[in-house]
Amino acid sequence: MLTEHIIRTTIEAALAEDAPAGDITCESTIPADAVGTAALTAREPGVMSGIGVFAATFVTQNPNIRVDASIKDGERFEAGQRLAEVSGPVRDILTAERVALNLTQRMSGIATMTSAFVAEAARGNDRPDAVSPRRYVRTRIVDTRKTTPLLRPFEKYAVVCGGGFNHRYGLSDAVMVKDNHLAALAEQGIDLAGAIRHIRERVSHTTHIEVEVDRLDQIPMALDGGADTIMLDNFSLEDTRTGVARIDGRAIVEASGNMTLDRVADVAATGVDIISVGALTHSVRSIDLGLDYE
Repeated sequence: MLTEHIIRTTIEAALAEDAPAGDITCESTIPADAVGTAALTAREPGVMSGIGVFAATFVTQNPNIRVDASIKDGERFEAGQRLAEVSGPVRDILTAERVALNLTQRMSGIATMTSAFVAEAARGNDRPDAVSPRRYVRTRIVDTRKTTPLLRPFEKYAVVCGGGFNHRYGLSDAVMVKDNHLAALAEQGIDLAGAIRHIRERVSHTTHIEVEVDRLDQIPMALDGGADTIMLDNFSLEDTRTGVARIDGRAIVEASGNMTLDRVADVAATGVDIISVGALTHSVRSIDLGLDYE
């Protein structure tokens, strides 16, 4: 969760990284008493995420800086649109500018990409030949743990701003049994169904158990073991449709693996409940925002 404490401590660390001994350029060129105003402007269209982080960066640098935002997180913007006004001591505005932009540009890039995936999934759900998801009204686009170290709260928040949902936040939140876990258990003579039951006996009754399968013949064992979610990893469209039919609502169905924007509508039309997309955070391009002085 993106809390005020996380925002503050991350910004403080980022500012210290960028100017560990002060901003020598500003200190040698800008009068200490100079004040001014700059506008945050979009240089391309997108979806906003991190406008509060943008403001907090300047206020952390100097509480006398004022930021007036004209957009909220989750809202769309167009190229050339004025998104916020920053006013106060010029030295501190210039010192904090890059950190503020770096965070907000990346978060807005994630929100924008997520929004595009959500739209494509909805298009797939609305096709005449589409199978409806069993668990949700619409197929959900969710993120993964493939995030930038120490920036996970910011990046997962940005996914939500774009209309997506969060997968587990970290390793402590839910059980996800993948091929390497199964291989380790197989060495002990425990099969897939037995592995799930083995885990169920050792965790709280409230703990969600997800199992990754990469073949159709693993699905009956996953169901027999009582998996809450079955992830169909790198399945073809035909096998995904077959997998959804075989699971038949007895577990949440997640599709994962090589999820590009071009494929999402077709995958959503198979009736999966969830499509997880690592690219939302590990392959995103930052949105171009600029701070222009007036």
